[in-house]
Amino acid sequence: MTRMSELYPFLMSPLFDPRPWGTTDLSPIYPERKFTEKIGESWLTGDECRVANGALCGRTLSTLSREFGPELVGEAARDPKRFPLLLKFLFPHEKLSVQVHPDDECAQRAGQPWGKTECWYVADAKPGAQVALGLKPGVTCQELQQAIEEHLAEGLLNWVNIQKGDLIYVAGGTVHTLGPGSVLVETQQQSDTTYRLYDYGRPRELHLKEGMAAVKEVVGSGKVVRPMPEASGNGFSREELVAAPYFVVEKFVLRAPQTFATADESGTRSVRILVGLEGGGVIEAHGAAPVSFGKGDAVVVPAATWNFEVQPQRQIEFMMAHVPGKPLCEPKTTM
Repeated sequence: MTRMSELYPFLMSPLFDPRPWGTTDLSPIYPERKFTEKIGESWLTGDECRVANGALCGRTLSTLSREFGPELVGEAARDPKRFPLLLKFLFPHEKLSVQVHPDDECAQRAGQPWGKTECWYVADAKPGAQVALGLKPGVTCQELQQAIEEHLAEGLLNWVNIQKGDLIYVAGGTVHTLGPGSVLVETQQQSDTTYRLYDYGRPRELHLKEGMAAVKEVVGSGKVVRPMPEASGNGFSREELVAAPYFVVEKFVLRAPQTFATADESGTRSVRILVGLEGGGVIEAHGAAPVSFGKGDAVVVPAATWNFEVQPQRQIEFMMAHVPGKPLCEPKTTM
């Protein structure tokens, strides 16, 4: 058996991360699971997330990426030995800290391989749900630092109303936070570098020196302006949620089987990550056992798979993310 033939679509085990701003009620995504502590995030494809099916069950994405390299992550990934994208669900029940992630340039000055640009798909939102993105026009970093010291930082941020179906792009260097009342699916560069600037008096460490060095006064963050969804009329619709330098994220609704490829129009292969939003389905690939998935599940389809089919069980709605095979600009956004 060749090394390439050892790979198959991975059903991932989520890692539930307790956070003080989280909730014990994750029923919008995980109705069968019960929690006694506040969960803020469900990590789906982190370095330490583990495979839940097949011969490689129990192995982490970090060890598999080092072992299989481009056969798993593809040719588009910046580092052929590291899984390129982290996807997770966010469950904010209280306000998150006001924070910032470095962009690539800032991260590399600190000795890290890359920064953390991300995006949020709003899977659910209560009336009045908001996120904060960037500084209000004309606000300087010096004014932000003074406002942090005076516990007034929130007033200098752009607060944006969100609703189900929105896609929010958050470029590295953007000061941001989440308000309560939504469920988000985050797609990001594989990094956990977060600098807390302000945390409402919670007893957690702040990172003012590193954070202020990472803050950009002007950023391209905001709600992504999207084209109309494509509908084929045969039980298939596709919507491009965002196409950006580090990731492409699409949403599909299937009522009939559909074949997908791990190569994009440039011919470059990238691992595909599917996240179930509604309904259920089965992923089939040549030589591999079928993989069932539904709401809240993530399936990693290795680049070496080439082609795979998603068969809906009546209907399935899911997101699919990959690393673009050609250079892309930042998306067009609006506040």
